[in-house]
Amino acid sequence: MASSMATMVVPFPQTLKSQARSFLSQPPNTVKKLKPKHTKALKTYPTNVTCSATLSSSLETIEKQEEGKKQKEVAEVWRKIHGENNWAGLLDPLDPLMRTELIRYGEMAQACYDAFDYDPYSKYCGSCRFSIPEFFQSLDMPNVGYNVTRYLYATANINLPKFFRKSRWPDKKWSQHANWSGFIAVSDDATSKRLGRRDITIAWRGTVTNVEWVADLTNFLRPIAPLIPSPDEGIKVEAGFLDLYTDKEQECGYCKYSAREQVLGEVKRLMKIYADEEVSITITGHSLGSAMAILSGFDVVESGASVGKSGRKAHVSVFSFSGPRVGNAKFKERLEGELGIKVLRVHNRHDLVPQSPGFLFNEGLAPWLVKLVDWLPWCYLHVGQELELDHKQSPFLNPNGDAACAHNLEAHLHLLDGYHRKYDPFKRTSERDIALVNKSCDFLKDEYTVPPNWRQDLNKNMMKTEGGRWMFTDRQVSQDPHHQDIDPHLEELGLFSSDKSTNK
Repeated sequence: MASSMATMVVPFPQTLKSQARSFLSQPPNTVKKLKPKHTKALKTYPTNVTCSATLSSSLETIEKQEEGKKQKEVAEVWRKIHGENNWAGLLDPLDPLMRTELIRYGEMAQACYDAFDYDPYSKYCGSCRFSIPEFFQSLDMPNVGYNVTRYLYATANINLPKFFRKSRWPDKKWSQHANWSGFIAVSDDATSKRLGRRDITIAWRGTVTNVEWVADLTNFLRPIAPLIPSPDEGIKVEAGFLDLYTDKEQECGYCKYSAREQVLGEVKRLMKIYADEEVSITITGHSLGSAMAILSGFDVVESGASVGKSGRKAHVSVFSFSGPRVGNAKFKERLEGELGIKVLRVHNRHDLVPQSPGFLFNEGLAPWLVKLVDWLPWCYLHVGQELELDHKQSPFLNPNGDAACAHNLEAHLHLLDGYHRKYDPFKRTSERDIALVNKSCDFLKDEYTVPPNWRQDLNKNMMKTEGGRWMFTDRQVSQDPHHQDIDPHLEELGLFSSDKSTNK
């Protein structure tokens, strides 16, 4: 694998910084020499003044100044970036800081895919490939500025066979019921200072084959209560999403607590630790993970988990990528109105997933007609604000890519990098590697010579022993360091613990 990596690098022109060289205060051969007959004896003075400035050092100084300005701006305007004014004036044209933050949180969601072991030949299929302390370092994200505090696991007693990956070795499953679904992380001190608050991020993974869940989900609305207590009995959400978020399996150590209980318990624990600080809760996810993000955002506020010890409420926002519709009109009204959760949905206009469920009855209907058909179990409405992208605007992407390509998260991050405003031409704003687009799909044009689906595990975890035999290498599946701490925090929220109830 290492020897083949050179073929995966996409060459780019050298930057101005890489071409930098030293220059003199008086470059040679630039002063016109006087003829001898016109010259007079000139008195000279010794000097030892030299110019040590270089173009490289000048650029570095400018970059540091710009970075300092950027950091200051993030701390001052983070609430606007997280939807305080519903992103007014930030999306068209796309504000540079808005773009940077969207890509940053999108990369958090992408990390969930990159860390997931979905190889059916692995006896750890369905788990995270890395330990909690080494998570970001193992994914080549050492400067992300966050520390993972909990892994999230989900299970469901519904027909989602393709979502719950199974090892082909039935006697070697790491878990009979659970799948690793994401993580919770908190910003470190330096990053918190830069961001202007302590940020708790919840990241959810979608399905590994992108659009396959469309055929598997139980596509009907179901009351959210009593699984997620809410004062309005008319609030309904998609049944498959709700089961995935609230189901548990008592006999499994990883999903003894539902994904819901894992989220609420950890958020409550972190809110106690940072009770004296300003805190934001940012939730992100792609595809099915987007639905989980919206559901968990609703739950975190509805349950009171986002309220600190002193009564201070954390700002809760959701950055959704390629997300489906989640609930009905009453769900939308409660989430956006009474709970005040801010949701920004980023999607590709050619992606089919955000158009479901609710192909026929959705927010595209006249308001009076939505009220007329709201009782139907298939009437869904999108929540929040939208930022629509178009992969046909990018000169790097195949305009006729298939449905999976149009749904790919790395492709969305590439489009964000070059998006400025609707109908404006695509223009890259950073050196973000275009090869990342083809990490798990075949979307780049052939002229860029980046192999499709190039990201793979080296030798599928097979290693050669000293005796010359190839053996499958064992690894320790990460155990949650705070697993035993969930009950006390759930009890504070007035929720039954897993030992006292099945949460059903």
